[in-house]
Parts: sequence; structure tokens; C-alpha cells
Amino acid sequence: MKLAIGIGPITPGTLRQSVEWVQFAEKLGVDMAFSAEAWWSDALTPLAYLADKTSQIKLATGIMQTTARTPAMTAMSALTLHDLTDGRFILGLGASGPQVVEGLHSTPYHPPLTRLRETVEICRMIFAGEKVRYQGKVFQMPLPDSEGKPIRVQHTAVEIPIYLATLGPNALRYTGNAANGWLGTSFSPDQSSAHLDYLSQGAADAGRTMGDLDLCVSVRVELGDNVDAMIERRKTAVAFNMGGMGSADTNFYNDAFKRAGYADDAVAIQQLWLDGKRDAAAKRVPNAMVTQFQALGDLDTVTERLAKYRDAGVTTLKLGLDSAGPIGPKRYELLEQIVDITGGL
Repeated sequence: MKLAIGIGPITPGTLRQSVEWVQFAEKLGVDMAFSAEAWWSDALTPLAYLADKTSQIKLATGIMQTTARTPAMTAMSALTLHDLTDGRFILGLGASGPQVVEGLHSTPYHPPLTRLRETVEICRMIFAGEKVRYQGKVFQMPLPDSEGKPIRVQHTAVEIPIYLATLGPNALRYTGNAANGWLGTSFSPDQSSAHLDYLSQGAADAGRTMGDLDLCVSVRVELGDNVDAMIERRKTAVAFNMGGMGSADTNFYNDAFKRAGYADDAVAIQQLWLDGKRDAAAKRVPNAMVTQFQALGDLDTVTERLAKYRDAGVTTLKLGLDSAGPIGPKRYELLEQIVDITGGL
């Protein structure tokens, strides 16, 4: 399996540490570094800075929100990063959620999958050097009854991999059908069918196989002996995903846990969180909702756990290393240990 790291928000006080972190990962052979955006910094600008500081590691957005930019601007930004990185850029896209989209970007959230599909199709037209003529449900280029005309972006044709962060069944099918990679979250190798069945269906419908997809799955890793303490520390984050990562009606993380066999737990935790009972929501999280979705324990346990990800078909582990604290010696050490573990699998 390949490995990927996250960069995290870059501030004036953390810029040098962030650069050194990515350079260290590059020396270890880590395949990708992801830059995110939600309600802090954008995903692109840090990668533009890192492009000049690295030479081999792939630089990826994880993710760019499809509602925050037009498809053409998304494609042009991707082309710029492709050039700045000498072809090392990966375009990671996702729909985000209604709270961020409608609360921060002043854009209607629905229809998220249609917007995602049309964004991918338009980006690929632009990457291919085509003059853009597109009449979709969300985007029309040029606008009908307007002074607009079809335009070709002035760039040679290139191929830029597109990874999609999706969780719902229809979105997973589309990912299997069209994407170069899947950015998976809320994933357990013990219940991999909750995601992979839909990806496989989408791939088959397009005459593809799962081998055509890089299954890039997030997993938090913590090494140590006090597993009970690890579990307790992580229950609040699980409760937040169940109740806070989306609205009462739209929460893809909650739905994913339901499909994995935790329907009653997911509903109960969400309700407690929405009622403002956050401590109670965290206490309601069963241990298995932590341990089956992460890799926690001593060296042997974590090795066995990561092997399950490999056996489930995961091709890239997107590592969550928050257990080691902020960027520093402990995080460096943990990454080295994981490189050693996965190298022996």
C-alpha cells in the first residue's frame, strides 16, 4: 500500500514546520500530501508553495469544494498546479455539506451529485484542450440567450487525475464509474462492503474494474499499550461526525456508519449531539465505532489492523497522525514506524 499524509492549515507560525514535514515524508517515500479546505484556508495556495519545495511527492487537494468555484476556475487552477508541480498534482473534489456550502459560500447545496458530475465532465473537457460547450442541469457553458461564446482554455492537453470524496451510494457508484481515485472516510475494513460494493457496481457499469481506482482511505493510527485511553480520547470526534458533520437531515458520515451496521447507535448519538448533550453523545459511542474504523494499539495490533485494509483492497492509506500531537519529533517518529510496518506487509 502507498501512504499519504495531510498538511493541515498553514499559518505564519507553522509554515516552516509544514514544509519540513512534507519534505520529510517525501524522503521516506510517502506518495501523496493532501491539503484540505473547509472553513479555514483554501486547499490550493499551500500546494503552490510546496510545489517549489518538493520534487517527487504528489500534491493533492483533499478536497476542493465544488461549490466554492466554477468548474472552469477549478480546471484552470488544476492546470496551474499541474504546471507548478511538473505533473505531480492530483485534483481531489467533493461536495462538502449544506452547512458549509449554504452557510459560508452562499450557494444552494442541492443537487450535490449532479454538480460534482458536471464539474468533473467540464474539467476533463478543459484538460483535453477542448472548446467548452456544455449544457447541464447546473452549468451551461455558454449561458443560453447570452453574449457568451464557447472558449478553449489556452493550455496544452494534459491528463490530471481526479479523486472524489464520496460517501452516499449513488455518489460512490459515480466514483467507481468515472474517477481515478476514491477519497474514503468512515471506512472499516471489517465492513468494507458498505462502500466498496457501490464503487464496484459503478466501475462494472462503465466496463472498469476496481483496479482502475486508487482506493485512498483515511485511517487514524496510534501506537501504544493503553488502548482503553485511546478509545476514550476519540469518542468525542466520532460523536461530532455523527451529529455535527452535517445537518439533521443530511449527514453522509452518519449514513455511512448506519450502512456499516451501526444504525441504532448512529441515530442515538446524532440526536444527543443535536440536543446539545455532547458529553452524553460521546459516552454513547460504542468502542467498536472507534476500533473498527481506526488502527490503535501496540505494534502487532496496528500491523494486523493495517493488513486488513490491504486485504480489503485499499491501495493508499491517508494517515491521520493527530495522536502524535502537532508536527514535531513524535509525529516524525510515528510516520517512520508506519512506513516500516507497511513496507513489511
